Amino acid sequence: MSTARDLRVIALGDSFVAGVGDPDCRGWFGRLVSAAGRRGIPTTAYNLGVRRDTSREVLQRWEREVAARRAPASDERLVVSFGVNDSIVEDGALRVDPDESVANLQRLLTDAGLPTLVVGPPPIADGPVNRRVVALSARFRDVCAAAGAPFVEVVHDLADDDVWTTEVRDGDGAHPGAAGHDHLAALVLPTWLGWIGT
Repeated sequence: MSTARDLRVIALGDSFVAGVGDPDCRGWFGRLVSAAGRRGIPTTAYNLGVRRDTSREVLQRWEREVAARRAPASDERLVVSFGVNDSIVEDGALRVDPDESVANLQRLLTDAGLPTLVVGPPPIADGPVNRRVVALSARFRDVCAAAGAPFVEVVHDLADDDVWTTEVRDGDGAHPGAAGHDHLAALVLPTWLGWIGT
């Protein structure tokens, strides 16, 4: 019987997690899994990103979706990323109030009971949305610090990244192409490798 490590990583979140805009269909999460494999860390990865999902919707579905992918004696972990859709105004109101977004992340980290890496929301081609994303990302960082969960803030670096901003602007206004996903993955990679290696 094999005693090899059975590492399972489940990614929960929105269209950025799903890799929308990436012609390679890997997104930044797929790139992280590939990087681990190249370093001899085989990973069973499940991408549960859903386009337009807010933190509220992720919270509503995560438990049943994660439960279907768990296995006894495996090393199970979560990657979580959301917040841009929360910060969008529809019909004159935010889709999710920031206080609720923060509470949703707190509840997920508490209820999951699994090692969780949180990646902050990235910027899009919308100034008012980005200002709300910056504020929400800072609050997410504080939540993760209190919970002892690793957090990677990406909004500032990507806002200053010509590749990211150009691909988002030239695409659908929110999602980058392959190079943008490369750059986001590169920001997360150091934390990712340290996290899955433990």
